[in-house]
Amino acid sequence: MLGIDSSTQSTKALLVDAATGEVAAQQSARHPDGTSVDPRAWLDALDRASAGLLDRAGAVAVGGQQHGMVALDAADDPVHDAILWNDMRSSDQALELIDEMGGPGACAETIGSVLVASFTSTKLRWLRDHEPEAAARTHRVLLPHDYVSRHLTGGDPFTDRGDASGTGYFSTGKDDWLPELAEAAIGHPVELPRIVPSSEVAATTSTGVVVGAGTGDNMAAALALDLGPGDVVVSIGTSGVASTISRTRTADGTGSVTGFADATGRFLPLTATVNAAQILDLQARLLSVDHEELGRMALAAPPGANGLTIVPYYNGERTPNLPDARGTWSGLTTSTTREDLARAAFEALLCSLADGVDHLVGSTGVRPKRILMVGGAARNAAVQAIAPAVFGVPVTVPAPGEYVALGAARQAAWALAGTPEPPVWASANAETYDAEPTPLVREAYARLRDRTIAWS
Repeated sequence: MLGIDSSTQSTKALLVDAATGEVAAQQSARHPDGTSVDPRAWLDALDRASAGLLDRAGAVAVGGQQHGMVALDAADDPVHDAILWNDMRSSDQALELIDEMGGPGACAETIGSVLVASFTSTKLRWLRDHEPEAAARTHRVLLPHDYVSRHLTGGDPFTDRGDASGTGYFSTGKDDWLPELAEAAIGHPVELPRIVPSSEVAATTSTGVVVGAGTGDNMAAALALDLGPGDVVVSIGTSGVASTISRTRTADGTGSVTGFADATGRFLPLTATVNAAQILDLQARLLSVDHEELGRMALAAPPGANGLTIVPYYNGERTPNLPDARGTWSGLTTSTTREDLARAAFEALLCSLADGVDHLVGSTGVRPKRILMVGGAARNAAVQAIAPAVFGVPVTVPAPGEYVALGAARQAAWALAGTPEPPVWASANAETYDAEPTPLVREAYARLRDRTIAWS
């Protein structure tokens, strides 16, 4: 099975044994930087990353970055660069669309979530308002994973319910498109891809390779980790994500929890932060150290960083929804050390994510049985030591792996088998970390967070 992860930064391709989930080979190719890119660059990256691997696969599926707007004309050429999930330019349009839908509560009830600038529909409205000629030429709208999947087949485009639930024109209650909302966003009807269940074959390549529906990156990772109700995954990448599996639909009118569908027929309530690993990137750059040394410095400082607290909304924020916010530092003194600066950055990252976990608990009513932590920053010794103290429960860190691509490969195997449930693969090796809780750190963070929200 070939699993593809078409992420913000790169395309990763994993060739995986269908029976065991064992990775046989992997390759990758970089994407251009930026929050708005020519989507054709992803197709070139797919070709390079899958070269020599697609020929060896019996089936393939794509996990992709959620929300991105791929607007195509009648000849299926892009009318505009794809505007990605982390582009905040459409925050005013999000508020406008929420108002048109009757307010936050009605918006959540209709689509499962309260719109924020990440959602595709807000980007379509931005296109209508700021690039009217491009909007008028838009014939079809795809998500990034749809666009990449179609490159594999050359046929009619398709998607899945999981990624579709992040567009702003899909109903998690009806489990189907609401095309009138896409039309309202851009100003005229547009074609949308057909929705295919994960257990079905979506298409085949010209050489007969089965192509699965694909899904969003968060849904693919949940599939790879075989999440069930009571499991919470905290992912620390470009964005920070806390997600869980629910058997019932959520519709949080406060907007704190996004009520996505998952790739299995259940639901994936999720909270996301714009600022995650970049918090550590900034502090490492300011202190002229790498991430490993930043972690060692942080562990040399006491919990609470001797009174230094950071609320890390450096690039605006999604949870809470403050697109124009900036970072706030409090408690600096002439006695503040480099070690305190390092510790405060790790605590800021983890407190922000812990807020997301709390929102999930409030929305679903289910306290986590276990927290799994994934992403590049989860490998840092300071993250592993401080996370259980901030979360107040043990934290399990699966072995490093490309979980989005692995989840896509599992979905490909599922489509090929055509069974009611996905194949059972061995769980990833994992380490569990525990620590004495540090509620005073969360309390100091909460005080500064609330002041930052009031100022914003």
